[in-house]
Amino acid sequence: MTHDPNLPAPAPAPAHGVPAPQGWPVAPPTQPFQQPTQAPPSHQAPPQAPADPALHAALSAVRAEVAKAVVGQDAAVSGLLVALLCRGHVLLEGVPGVAKTLLVRALSAALDLDTKRVQFTPDLMPGDVTGSLVYDARTAEFSFREGPVFTNLLLADEINRTPPKTQASLLEAMEERQVSVDGTPRPLPDPFVVVATQNPVEYEGTYPLPEAQLDRFLLKVILPAPERAQEIEVLARHAAGFDPRDLGAAGLRPVADAEVLARARDAVRQVQIAPDVLAYVVDVCRATRHSPSVSLGVSPRGATALLATSRAWAWLSGRSYVTPDDVKTLAASTLRHRMQLRPEAELEGITTGAVLDAVLATVPVPR
Repeated sequence: MTHDPNLPAPAPAPAHGVPAPQGWPVAPPTQPFQQPTQAPPSHQAPPQAPADPALHAALSAVRAEVAKAVVGQDAAVSGLLVALLCRGHVLLEGVPGVAKTLLVRALSAALDLDTKRVQFTPDLMPGDVTGSLVYDARTAEFSFREGPVFTNLLLADEINRTPPKTQASLLEAMEERQVSVDGTPRPLPDPFVVVATQNPVEYEGTYPLPEAQLDRFLLKVILPAPERAQEIEVLARHAAGFDPRDLGAAGLRPVADAEVLARARDAVRQVQIAPDVLAYVVDVCRATRHSPSVSLGVSPRGATALLATSRAWAWLSGRSYVTPDDVKTLAASTLRHRMQLRPEAELEGITTGAVLDAVLATVPVPR
């Protein structure tokens, strides 16, 4: 899989446990999904309890199931798992044909979650997403008809092709996990994750997401084109009869469910973070606000998001404490879409990834 040029090269896959996510900023420790064998540095809190091996095994099985349908997008699978553990939302960016839709469908099948897809178009109305009141002539009353947002995994396909009015219809759902129609709030299912996609090469006739909505996405994951060997494997699967519209025929089966995710989220909340690592998260986010290339830096919401994703990554790596490397690993995917560059910086070819690299290189790391 082609590596994101704004991220450091991934480390080799470990010898055991779940394979290191290819293309993710930094690979997990050499023994993911296991407790460390030596004491952590003094600035880190010691593990309080061993991780539940059944939870890690379930998430390991999810990776294996998704791999039956999707080739070479391990980074995106990692991002979606982190988002599910943090109850956050994901913005997927990639050219057409890199399995964005298939990835969401395969993940929902492996987790036995309900999923719905909405194709965002210029004529889409807010009620088409959230639902609306419908008049019933038999009872002479209005009843609420749920929209596709009432699901576990909502695939908002090409979200930037619909006007801001319809884009804004997702704001309450993403933040409050509810939909208010006619003054009545209606809760959404749990878990509820929005996976929005956008095409990075076609901007004519699109409506770029405003900063307020970009800030609602926990992660931005870039899906590159697969490498040559991976693309050959994709074609070989299709030549052998693989049908992306029939995941059951590909052998995908549920290996986890919402209850497993809920238990895993509880475990993630028990992951400890030392005061100096907590301060490191704040210092990284504050440094983006003072960069001369940035007109809008990372908000406090971004800092809380980085804290959450770092804890989830630490738990996935088999630790009950967060290290500065966890923060560095998730910084790009968590923060780059929350920053706005100055026009002169964009003209000079500076990217948010380059700004984050400079920030991470200058902010003192706790030892």
